[in-house]
Amino acid sequence: MTEEAQKKESYNRWIMVAQMVFALILFMTSIDLLTVSLLNMNNEVANEIFMATNNPFVGLFIGLLMTALIQSSSTVTAMIVAVVASGSLSIMQAVPLVMGANIGTTITSTLVSFTYIMKKSEFRKAISAGVLHDLFNIFTVIILLPLEYYFGFLSRIATYVSGSLFNASGSLGQDYTYNIIFTRSISKTLIEWIDFPIVALIISVILLFLSIKILSSSVYKTFVSTSFKQVSKHIFKYSYRAFAYGVFFTAAVQSSTVTTSLLVPAVATKKVSLNKVFPFIIGANIGTTITAAIAAIYKTEAAIAIAIVHFLFNFIGALIFLPFPALRNIPVKMAIYFGKESAKKKFIGVTYILLAFFVIPFLLIYFNKDGDVRDLEAGKKIEVVEKTPVNQMP
Repeated sequence: MTEEAQKKESYNRWIMVAQMVFALILFMTSIDLLTVSLLNMNNEVANEIFMATNNPFVGLFIGLLMTALIQSSSTVTAMIVAVVASGSLSIMQAVPLVMGANIGTTITSTLVSFTYIMKKSEFRKAISAGVLHDLFNIFTVIILLPLEYYFGFLSRIATYVSGSLFNASGSLGQDYTYNIIFTRSISKTLIEWIDFPIVALIISVILLFLSIKILSSSVYKTFVSTSFKQVSKHIFKYSYRAFAYGVFFTAAVQSSTVTTSLLVPAVATKKVSLNKVFPFIIGANIGTTITAAIAAIYKTEAAIAIAIVHFLFNFIGALIFLPFPALRNIPVKMAIYFGKESAKKKFIGVTYILLAFFVIPFLLIYFNKDGDVRDLEAGKKIEVVEKTPVNQMP
């Protein structure tokens, strides 16, 4: 390599590093702006937006639909952290949203498989790889949602852990933690300048999405793309090695969408089998939780609890499937069967995406938005917004 080429490469690397730093600052500012704008919104407006999440099943499908539309669970979970930090949403209301976001993010890898739709053999393998990610998250939700609903399984553990962390380290004052990263003053200035919390809310969501995209792209181009190509032959040799790479690459990119979508062409072109990519997908699900952790690290105890919930959900899913090959084979065989049927009848794949990610969630949200299936008198200690009867008002 010539000296000029070396200088050019070094220059490009520094540009990417600067881009990453900018994206990280933008990410933190957007999270803080989102929190501040929610705090400044009228309580009645906030109640209308989040009242539907009193029903955990509706909350699940709201998280699924939001993520399917945005195609980024990192963005949605970061938003959930900010909403919980603002006090507009309780931990138990937020848990189903996190679960739904984990399912919704899998749509991208399934959509990638449709690039092979004209090649029957490759399409069969590609859509199997895409659907495998869906099945892992769906099975994990089927196991953990009832435990959360009846026993508060995830929310109780996360609240205990976050409370222990705060007590052990000494809780920093909220204003002090904001000042450490210099974002609170920026957020307040923007809120004062915009003067409309709902507009600030929309802007913050756009900035959040943009920051994650920039960070994901810059990290991937700088580090992961080269590394992935170099080690791809060795990644899938052993299950736990594939799992570790899945965690590492996804944590670096902050997007399971990116890393799992890379697997679809590999499976379609027979470079790796479906059985061997499954541990990588499981690892990718854990790696993507780093975004919520970054968003929560300088927030309230409740926000940190939600980041812990996100990690626990994927970690417990990994504990269920990774150590047991027989259990891993269940979603793999189902994905293979689905791939065969979709290759025979192309409309099956399209119908699956439309129904699973859009039609069913929308209909369930619409018809159950006013219902609250939780038994508030059963001692579950679920936080909901209480409305004072008119005849009892002072």
